[in-house]
Amino acid sequence: MAPLHGRVVVVTGASGGVGRAVVRRLGQQGARVALIARGTAGLGAAAVDVGVEGGTAQVFEADMADYDQVRRAAERVEQEMGPISVWINTAFSSVFARFTDISPDEYERTTAVTYLGFVWGTRVALDLMRPRGEGTIVQTGSALSQRGIPLQSAYCGAKHAIKGFTESARTELLADRSGIHITMVQLPAVNTPQFDWVLSKLRRHPQPVPPIYQPEVAARAIVHAAEHPERKEYWAGTSTVATLLAQRVAPALVDRYLARTGVKSQLTDEKPPTGVSNLWEPADEKEDHGAHGSFDRRAHAHSPQLWMSQHRRPVLIALAGGAATAAALTALARRGG
Repeated sequence: MAPLHGRVVVVTGASGGVGRAVVRRLGQQGARVALIARGTAGLGAAAVDVGVEGGTAQVFEADMADYDQVRRAAERVEQEMGPISVWINTAFSSVFARFTDISPDEYERTTAVTYLGFVWGTRVALDLMRPRGEGTIVQTGSALSQRGIPLQSAYCGAKHAIKGFTESARTELLADRSGIHITMVQLPAVNTPQFDWVLSKLRRHPQPVPPIYQPEVAARAIVHAAEHPERKEYWAGTSTVATLLAQRVAPALVDRYLARTGVKSQLTDEKPPTGVSNLWEPADEKEDHGAHGSFDRRAHAHSPQLWMSQHRRPVLIALAGGAATAAALTALARRGG
């Protein structure tokens, strides 16, 4: 039986994109999924998805930027579904634009949803889990939590803040010897509706920085982290690994590289979407947008790096065995010579 079978799992931002793929994955695990988001149509379709996959779901509408709404939603989850075992934060919104083209109100709203939404979700989850002394919180991060790129200053700033906040919260739990775990999953560029419904002030349609992965890759990483929350952090996708390692080794060089390529790599040749933005209102209030964006043809459905990350022990054993075999064969060859 799957580790999350029958357990209550909250997913914020559950109506579309990565959150939508996560709830489908949880349905396959037989979890009882509490769906939190703003879009009515998206939430309803997500609940159907969970049921089709074999789980059960209930919808709880809330704006993650509003602490009181998040608190009330969480209390209803426990009243109607039972104790929350896992809380997964995925909700966000942002603006595609140069920093100086983003208004103060837009910046503040992005920060409230994308950063404070994680803070409020984590706070509420901890308040409910602490009396029981157990539970898991999973933060959906990004390679951009450690490496800022052009045209996404609001999003990068929020993701950097989430990482710092999460590290502080984790060390406090460790100091208390708490049974509650917090882990973070750093994701690559993902093919979600984000690039169709996030507010854009660009002259061309935005795109994820290639290589692009399907949201199911992200979902596998996030659900795995929920099942194995002892690790501080998970990296998903070869591009995430390359970005984070390059940032550690040569950040100034990465600055110059992104100055040359960062803008062009995020733009297509198509005109930008018009009349759609989920910054202030949900884009899936009346129309369901699902998990996938408009880059299916270019997106990877699998990540060998993710599989190896999730199976580190057998991979290391196999590598060590291979190295030992090679050394033994080399020694035999030398003796024979």
